[in-house]
Amino acid sequence: MPTLPDLEAWGIFAKIAETGSFARAAAELKLSKPTVSKAVARLEERIGTALFNRTSRRLSLTESGRQAAAGAARLLAEGEAVEALATLQAVIPSGMVRMSAPMSFGVANLAPLLPELFAAYPNITIDLHLSDEIVDLIGGGFDLALRIAALPDSSLRARHVCRVRRVLVGAPAYFANREKPRSPRDLAQHDCLGYTYVPNPDRWRFLRASGEEEVATLRGPLRANNADALRPMLLAGLGLAVQPEFTVSEDLKAGLLEVLMPEWTMPPISVNLVTPPGRHRPARVAAVIEFLARRLAAAPWALSETM
Repeated sequence: MPTLPDLEAWGIFAKIAETGSFARAAAELKLSKPTVSKAVARLEERIGTALFNRTSRRLSLTESGRQAAAGAARLLAEGEAVEALATLQAVIPSGMVRMSAPMSFGVANLAPLLPELFAAYPNITIDLHLSDEIVDLIGGGFDLALRIAALPDSSLRARHVCRVRRVLVGAPAYFANREKPRSPRDLAQHDCLGYTYVPNPDRWRFLRASGEEEVATLRGPLRANNADALRPMLLAGLGLAVQPEFTVSEDLKAGLLEVLMPEWTMPPISVNLVTPPGRHRPARVAAVIEFLARRLAAAPWALSETM
């Protein structure tokens, strides 16, 4: 299997050829003289020929050294340019950010923020992947994910942005010939619409301020992996559903839906910005995180606690 070229040694060689001195090259590169000498020795052993003619008073390139010098200088210049660009991008937000977000939230609450984001950071581009499925950040090559959940422990880095309430809702038409549920146990007599991307899609866990807990086992005509897919069934009065408040806030304000059993709550979930592990975030990723955290922290979709 071929080995990688000794790029460090070729860069040192290029600097020696440019300055005409091992000592001056060592000084400019901030390396010790033995390090510079060993780099050249490695190259000469590797290619099987001398690169310099050395005497106590003079240093000159051999024919092989002259032929290699121009190419080595290009390698050094290109390496310096790549490092300078990478350093600049680490300071100035620029480049592409690959981001994942849930479908409903992404369309309704994230996408409307993008014009402002691009106005603030014109050198950033976004590759936005909308799906309710939890993507593999590292395997999928994502820089950032917006996740709405109670996050499990993991090696990923997470920033909490705001809390999201989940509420049990139904349309007035659903109760034309039915009693409203007063406790979770009553839901066994109702048609419930389920969301599948949760740890226990067939059960809803409710809590009261007193600490009482009840779990309802669902039955109903529809399960879906996207909350918006449940909305037509809800509005048609064909079932009840537990929905995040950002999905139903407008329908609740318009009176198309109503909150049921308000004294019973679901365990809280949060909007989180999640990135792969690592100490350093590129400036472009850090900028997007700070922008979204600032704009979403107020939870503009939030309902009144009494609704």
